[in-house]
Amino acid sequence: MEFTAEQIATLINGQVDGNSQAVVRDVSKIEEGRPETLTFLANPKYESYIYSTEASVVIVNKSFKPERSIKATLIRVDDAYRALAMLLQMYQDSLPKKTGIEQPSFIDKTAKLGDFVYVGAFSYIGENVTIGNNVQIYPQAYIGDGVKIDDNSIVYSGARIYKGCKIGKKCVIHSGAVIGSDGFGFAPGADGQFEKIPQIGIVVLEDNVEIGANTTIDRATMGSTIIRRGTKLDNLIQIAHNVEIGENSVLAAQTGIAGSTKIGKHVMFGGQVGIAGHITIANGVKLAAQTGVSKSIKKEKDILMGSPAFDAMQYNKAYVVFRRLPELKAKIDQIEKKIN
Repeated sequence: MEFTAEQIATLINGQVDGNSQAVVRDVSKIEEGRPETLTFLANPKYESYIYSTEASVVIVNKSFKPERSIKATLIRVDDAYRALAMLLQMYQDSLPKKTGIEQPSFIDKTAKLGDFVYVGAFSYIGENVTIGNNVQIYPQAYIGDGVKIDDNSIVYSGARIYKGCKIGKKCVIHSGAVIGSDGFGFAPGADGQFEKIPQIGIVVLEDNVEIGANTTIDRATMGSTIIRRGTKLDNLIQIAHNVEIGENSVLAAQTGIAGSTKIGKHVMFGGQVGIAGHITIANGVKLAAQTGVSKSIKKEKDILMGSPAFDAMQYNKAYVVFRRLPELKAKIDQIEKKIN
């Protein structure tokens, strides 16, 4: 496909700075820009590349002020990263989508499939499953009995959705994800053995939720484990039984959340965050990578780091001290020798 800078600017509500007829036929990273490609600048770390890139058109923030001349045509927008995401989504939506039932696959006779559904080869769809319109289920996916998948959702190859779970509209479940595996519930006996507690609840994904590859979400012991609308989970995340995550939250890889914890909306967790069970986390909280949380966080929009977690600014101040502990100890030892 071929677009001019002017046409792209119209799509993303941008302003052209330079040759409005500059042609774009592909996209590229700014540091690897090629002629007739589109790129973007959102992170100031990459600003140096905008002066040398061979890309023909660069999307930038309106606030960007170049320090010297730029060869490329600029398209100025409010948010360059979001504008690029919008363009890429438009491109993806324009690609043809598969439809129809590939063989061999198994679809129980009680299952109900909407219009323009795609079911890939070697997939399994169980009893009383309901699948909405335009849903795509890629090869070797497993859809258990009684599962409901709403319109325009995607289940990629090798994903598993256990019985009774509910998937909303426009959800994306990546390969290897398991939705609705048993919660980790065992009762210790007097003889030292552990008796399994049946997990009879379900998992609910509301609309526009995305689940990364090899992420697992456990079904509730009773009731529902709930991922609210708009939330995005990275790869390799563990969500335990009866957890609830609020809307429009983002959790990075290897985060683990123990059972029955309630997390507010608009939270942001870095990689390898660990959350204890049966606590609450307020709206808008941000946790830096490898933060460990053992008690409830009640203050909204709090920013924490460290394990155990505490205020990020205080952590940074403390880090300046404890990284020098060996040196400080040596000085204390010298002072003690003089005193003695």
